[in-house]
Amino acid sequence: MRRIVITGLGTVTPLGNDVKTTWENLTRKVSGIDYITKFDPAGLTSRIAGEVKNFCPANFLPKKDIRRLDPFIHYAVAAATMAVADAGLNSPLDSAGIVIGSSRGGITTLEKSLAGNINSPSRYSPYLMPSTTISMAPSYISIKLGIKGSALGISTACASGTNAIGEAVRMIRHSEIDMALAGGAEAPLCKISVGGYAASGALSRKNQEPQKASRPFDIDRDGFVISEGSGVLVLEELQQALKRGAHIYAEIAGYGTSSDAFHQTKPDSEGEALAINRAIKDAGTSIEEVDYINAHATSTPLGDLAESIAIKKIFGKRINDIYVSSCKSMLGHMLGAAGAVEAAITAMSIDKGILIPTVNLENIDPACDLNHVTVTTEKEINTAITNSFGFGGVNAVLVLRKFRG
Repeated sequence: MRRIVITGLGTVTPLGNDVKTTWENLTRKVSGIDYITKFDPAGLTSRIAGEVKNFCPANFLPKKDIRRLDPFIHYAVAAATMAVADAGLNSPLDSAGIVIGSSRGGITTLEKSLAGNINSPSRYSPYLMPSTTISMAPSYISIKLGIKGSALGISTACASGTNAIGEAVRMIRHSEIDMALAGGAEAPLCKISVGGYAASGALSRKNQEPQKASRPFDIDRDGFVISEGSGVLVLEELQQALKRGAHIYAEIAGYGTSSDAFHQTKPDSEGEALAINRAIKDAGTSIEEVDYINAHATSTPLGDLAESIAIKKIFGKRINDIYVSSCKSMLGHMLGAAGAVEAAITAMSIDKGILIPTVNLENIDPACDLNHVTVTTEKEINTAITNSFGFGGVNAVLVLRKFRG
């Protein structure tokens, strides 16, 4: 079977507009969560978020296209451009493919357009529909970088970015392409999105302490903190990467998916465990080899509990030997971009031998008694798992492995 490695990383997050800055802030336990400034959240029960700060789309897109495209596409283009540069590649990449996931797509632009044109329907932009579709993110990147392989948009709620990476892995394995740009992008910080998630009871109401609101696995967690950003990885067939002398962050060894077939919003540990087990089997590895889990862990009462149960179900007596942490404690939840950014961070952890901690974990929920990492920790990682679970019971899991030739 063809082997796939990660040779480039690009991110835009609430902790930095590149992967280096994001990584450094994560290791220093810096929170990217604060009060919402991108719109007036007055009247909403949740008024905090992880906002991308000081981002300049003009560094990546022409002025006319900035106006025509939703911010989630701006972030996707930026992350893809940086990932390609990090991998040492030059455009055009005509034999590559691209897969980008998003949950909400162009919801910010749609809300602004509706608010601005409710009494003047003739003023809608001719670019409104094409510029807000989830598929426009990969399509625009393909235009910018000359990518003539498949350009696919995937939407599986909060598993979107992880599914995008997994499906790109399958395409390379089946020799459809030798290289792919894969990841996720999200810009959901608008009133309808924040208000909608809050109405479902999913968001934290700890408005008085924004930086302490996201607290995965803590007994006092009360919901996730919504965030925005993007993560894109360059995936390559191993021999091609070796031939051009690329730096290899990690190998993507396994990918597993499942559906809970249970509920629109409530998670089910059985379905999550099934996805984890399938990813481990796909990697041709065993539970004895897993060192670390980058948990989905959004800081919701039901979600963190279900994931803890799933992890215990799979790893049993080994549970105290496996390190577990959640990037969302500092980044918040980037919805469809979360899994892609977390895959990038997991690859960095493997490459550098450093585990990112879970912050705000002051009182561990007894039902979530895993081997939690709460301080930045030096640790060689041979095999890691990164989980993504979304509304509707969609589950996606990746297994990353240290590359040893």
